[in-house]
Amino acid sequence: MTNDQENDVTGATIWLTGLPSAGKTTIAHALADRLRGEGHRVEVLDGDEIREFLSAGLGFSREDRHTNVQRIGFVAELLASNGVKALVPVIAPYADSREAVRRRHQAEGSAYLEVHVATPVDVCSVRDVKGLYAKQAAGEISGLTGVDDPYEEPRSPDLRIESHQQTVQESADALHLLLTERGLA
Repeated sequence: MTNDQENDVTGATIWLTGLPSAGKTTIAHALADRLRGEGHRVEVLDGDEIREFLSAGLGFSREDRHTNVQRIGFVAELLASNGVKALVPVIAPYADSREAVRRRHQAEGSAYLEVHVATPVDVCSVRDVKGLYAKQAAGEISGLTGVDDPYEEPRSPDLRIESHQQTVQESADALHLLLTERGLA
C-alpha cells in the first residue's frame, strides 16, 4: 500500500440501481473487496439491511420508497463527506428520488455516481435470489418493482452495467475503471 492509498480520504457515493435480483449487491461486494484491498475505506449500504434497521416500519408506497431512498442518501453522503466510499445497492425505483439524492451530494460537495445495473426482468425472474418473482407470480405479493410496480430507468447514468452479459468480476472491473477515471480510486 502506498502512502497515497493509506491517506486516501476521497469519499464518494456509488449508487447501484436496478431491478430486484439484477446483481447490484453482488457487484457492490466484489467492488468493495477490491477497494479495501487497495486501502480505501468502504461501506456497503445494503437495501435489505437498511430497511430492517434504519427504515423499519416503512412500506412500499411511492412515498415510503422515497423516504427510504432519502434516508439512505443522507447516510451515504455523510459517509462520503468523511472519506468513505459508500456503495449503495438499492433499487430506488423513482428518478426524482435518485435525483434528490444527487442534489444533496452536489450541495455538500460530495462525489456521487449513479450506476444502472440494467438486467432485463426476465433474467432477474430466473435469478430470483429472494423468491420475490415466484411470490408475485403466485399472487402472494404485489408491488414488485419492474413487474407490477414502476421502475424508472436512469436516462443518463454514469455507467450502465449489463450484468447478464458479463461476469460479476467484469462488472466490478468496469465500475472500478469509472472510479479511476473520475479520480476516486
